Amino acid sequence: MTVQHEAKTLNRTTADLPPAAPVRIVHIGLGAFHRSHQAWYTGQVDPKHQWGIAAFTGRSPEAAATLAAQDGLYTLVERGDDGDEFSIVESISAAYDGADLAQLTKLLSAPDTAVLTITVTEPAYHLGADGRLNTSSDVVAADAAALQRVWTPESSLAASDGYPQLATMGARVLLGLDARRRANAGPIAVVSCDNLASNGAAAREAIQGLAALVADELATWIAGNVSFVDTSVDRITPRTTDADIAAVRKATGFDDAAPVTTEPFSNWVLSGNFPAGRPAWEKAGAVFVDDIAPFEQRKLWLLNGAHSLLAYAGQLRGLRTVADAVGDSSCTADLEAFWNEAAAHLNQPGLDVPAYRAALLSRFRNARIEHLLEQIGADGSTKLRMRAVPVLLAERSAGRTGEGAARAIAAWVDFLARRHDDGARPADAEADRLVGLLELAGADLTTALVTVLNADLGADAAVVDLVHNLRGSW
Repeated sequence: MTVQHEAKTLNRTTADLPPAAPVRIVHIGLGAFHRSHQAWYTGQVDPKHQWGIAAFTGRSPEAAATLAAQDGLYTLVERGDDGDEFSIVESISAAYDGADLAQLTKLLSAPDTAVLTITVTEPAYHLGADGRLNTSSDVVAADAAALQRVWTPESSLAASDGYPQLATMGARVLLGLDARRRANAGPIAVVSCDNLASNGAAAREAIQGLAALVADELATWIAGNVSFVDTSVDRITPRTTDADIAAVRKATGFDDAAPVTTEPFSNWVLSGNFPAGRPAWEKAGAVFVDDIAPFEQRKLWLLNGAHSLLAYAGQLRGLRTVADAVGDSSCTADLEAFWNEAAAHLNQPGLDVPAYRAALLSRFRNARIEHLLEQIGADGSTKLRMRAVPVLLAERSAGRTGEGAARAIAAWVDFLARRHDDGARPADAEADRLVGLLELAGADLTTALVTVLNADLGADAAVVDLVHNLRGSW
C-alpha cells in the first residue's frame, strides 16, 4: 500500500534555505517571464546571496501576495522534449503590490539599490508610433498633471497627505528617482527587458520624457545619473496551469502556488553601463555587447515576428498553440517566407541566422511547452509595429514586395475582423480605437488598420492593395 504524504508549504524554512539576500535590485512587472529570465539569471550567479530582488507587480497585486507567502521562493520547471527539471529560485527577496508607492520609493532611493529592471509589456511604456512619449494619452496626461500638482523644489513628489494616484510605470519610477536624487543616493541603471527595439531608449523616453513635463531639475538629474541599458531577452514562458502546479507538487513535495514553466533555452544580450554595479550575469550565459541593434532585430523579427504571424494565421485556422501552428504546412510556409525576408536584412557578423532559425523551429515544435496563440496575439497593434512593419519597410526599400511581412499584417486584420464579427473586443491596448475602425469593411478596413501600424504604409496604395489581396487566405 502506497502512503501519500501531504505536501509541504514552500518557504525558506521548509526548503531549508538561508535568509533572503539584501535588496540591491528593484523590479517592476512581477510576471512569469521575469521569474524565468532575470530572476533566474540572478539566482544562478549569486551564490553568496548579495543581490536580492524586490519585485513589484505591474497590475494585479495577486502575484505579490502569493510570492510573499512563500518568502519569494518559487519552482522553475524547465520543460524539455525528454522531461522536466525542477529547481527552486531564491533570488526574489521580497514581493510587493505595484501600487505600494511608499515601498517602491523607499527602495529606489536606497543607496544599496544598484539596478532597476522592468518587464511591463510594450504598451505600458505609452510611446507613440514615433517612439516618443505619447503625451496625448489620457493616462500619461493625468499622471503628468498629478506630479506637477505636488512638485516643489524643496519637497518630494510624494504629497504631504500621501502619494498621488498614478497609472503609468514611468510616473511610479519618477517618484523613486526623485527621492533618490534628494537623498543623494548615487547613480542607478535602468534595464528594460521588454520586447521593444531599443528598449533602453524606450525606458528613457517613458521616464525622462515624463520628468521633462514635471520639472527640468528632475529631468536634468536623471540625464546625469541614470543609465538606460538596452537588452534583448529570450525565453519562451507560457502561462502556468493547474496541471503545472500539480506536477510540481508531485515531483518536489512542495505546495507551490507560483511555479513557472519554461523551456531549457535562455538568452540575454545587454548593452550599457551599470554605474552602481551588477550581478555577474555573464556567468549564466548573458552576453554584453557594444551594439545590440542586430541582436534585437534578429530576436524581434525572427522569434517575435514569427510568433505574431503564427498567432493570427494559426487561430484563423482553428489552431491553439505554437506547436500546433508549426505542425501546419500552410503556417510553416508563411513562416519561412517571412523569415526569408527578415534574414535578408540580418547580415551582420556573429548573428548566424541559419542556426538561429533552425533552433527556433526546434523550440517551436516542443509540444510540451504549451504556448497559447491567444496569449501571443494580444496587443497586436503595438507588437506588429516592431515585428512586421520594419521588415516590410526594408523589403519595399530594397525593391521587393514584402509579401511575407504583409501576410502577417493581413492575418492580423482578418483575425480582428473575425473576432469583431463574433462580438469580441480586441485584446489590445488600443482597443477603443480599433473597435471604431472595425465597423469598416473591405479595403476601407484594410487601409485603416494598416494606418494604425504605420501611417506611411497606410498612405501607400500598393502596400494596402498587397495586404488586402492577401486577406482571406487562411
